[in-house]
Amino acid sequence: MNWSEFFHMGGYGFYVWSSYGLALLVLLLNLYLPLRRRKTVRRLLHEFLRLKEQTR
Repeated sequence: MNWSEFFHMGGYGFYVWSSYGLALLVLLLNLYLPLRRRKTVRRLLHEFLRLKEQTR
């Protein structure tokens, strides 16, 4: 068995590797999107608190 046969996987290589790629993409998005949302929420909270201080 050589690397070419391993990557081809008996004709199913495209489906297997695209599935792994899609799973990796979903996992990375599950890490990235909450971090981005947290940053946005923190920014909005700081703006709200700043505006609240100005209205006192």
